[in-house]
Amino acid sequence: MVKVLAAVLVACGLTAGVVMASVEDQIRERISPVGDVCLQGEDCGSAAPSAATAGSDGPRAGDEVYAAACQACHANGVAGAPVTGDQDAWSPRIDKGMETLISHAINGFNAMPAKGGCGSCSDEEIEAAVQYMVDEVQ
Repeated sequence: MVKVLAAVLVACGLTAGVVMASVEDQIRERISPVGDVCLQGEDCGSAAPSAATAGSDGPRAGDEVYAAACQACHANGVAGAPVTGDQDAWSPRIDKGMETLISHAINGFNAMPAKGGCGSCSDEEIEAAVQYMVDEVQ
């Protein structure tokens, strides 16, 4: 009887050890890093370029930037944004000059955050988006 009890205890101990190892492996997998950082100039293997630079031959066109960043507010007048194409809303703004419109778009104005919240947009792309919206009025 003692031998049977000893064998059962050894089997349970081994099973518990295997279960604990499995749980620890699952924990290590869940908390493992999701990626690696590759700095410019380092050999990073075959890492895919980021979406911001993939296929990039220069700044995006105004209509592309508008569709990606500006349209969310300017298509419906969210938070007082002038609706694209609305001459009554845009005329007083256009009268202030393109330099002012572009400055407001880049630096933020009233409820609009800097660059309309598009952190990946260059100043040149924001300028192209402003020009696109102005062209839609005229």
